[in-house]
Order: sequence, then structure tokens, then C-alpha cells
Amino acid sequence: MQRIMIFGLPGSGKSTFAFKLHQKTKLPLYHLDTYFYLDNWIERPKEEFLSLQRKLVSKNQWIIDGNCTKSLEMRWEKADTVIYFHFNRFICIYRIIKRVFLPSNLDDTPKGCHKSARWKLFINTFFFHEKRARSKIDYLQKKYPQAPLITIKHQTQLEQLLNS
Repeated sequence: MQRIMIFGLPGSGKSTFAFKLHQKTKLPLYHLDTYFYLDNWIERPKEEFLSLQRKLVSKNQWIIDGNCTKSLEMRWEKADTVIYFHFNRFICIYRIIKRVFLPSNLDDTPKGCHKSARWKLFINTFFFHEKRARSKIDYLQKKYPQAPLITIKHQTQLEQLLNS
């Protein structure tokens, strides 16, 4: 079994890394945004989203890329490895803007949604993500020690991890 959970700041490169890791390992890849949103960035009902996620984490192998802090424990409990992307917020904001305006081969945008830079995403990235995530990370790291936490803060660390 191999279950890899990837989460962190929006714009930190989670989806790109997850795709590269998927190509290298051939593990099934699931982008949570494609399960969380319906057409036009409408959020799926919470229980429906959680039910879909339970099905994903019950599989023997996966890479799950996504930030939903409400279901962080569900993924962490089943993970063998947890990778947290904690890049500089200014880099993340730049990457979010870049993603909207430059073409990409990455297929992580939910069906029926157009790439956009929503204010909620910027505000969450800049002001709230770390506050919400930090206490949960500390708690879950202690509760589920079977899944080592790897924190990525720089692009060089990311490349080293992918090549190891």
C-alpha cells in the first residue's frame, strides 16, 4: 500500500507536484477540488463531499492533493506519507495569478469551472490558511505518527523529494 496526502497553501505547487509524483509512481491521483466543486465553483454539499472522500481514502493506493481542513484528519489517518507545502505566501499569490493567465497541461480544475483568481482564495492564502492549519497539523502529527510529515518550504526541497 502507498497512500500519499499532499496539502498546503493555495498556489504552492501541490497539484503540479502531485501530477509529477503520479507519473513517477503510477499511483492513482485525486485532486480534491474536482470533488469539492460543481459547475461555476459552486461548493458540493458537505456530506456528499465527505462521502466521496471516504471512498477515496478507503482505497489501497492513492495520491490525494487538496486543502480541505475539515477533512484533513480523514486523509491523514489513512495516509502513509503526508507532504505539507509551506511556501512563502507572496510566491503562492504570484503562482495563483500566473495559473489564471498562462496555459497549463495540468487537469486539476473541476469540470464546468473556468480558471479564475477568486478573492476568497487570495484572502485565505494570505491571512487564514496557516492559522487554520497549524494547530491541526500539530495535533494530527501526534495522533497519527505512522504517517511521517514532510514540510516543503523551497523549490529545491521539492525537486529533491521528487528525485528521491
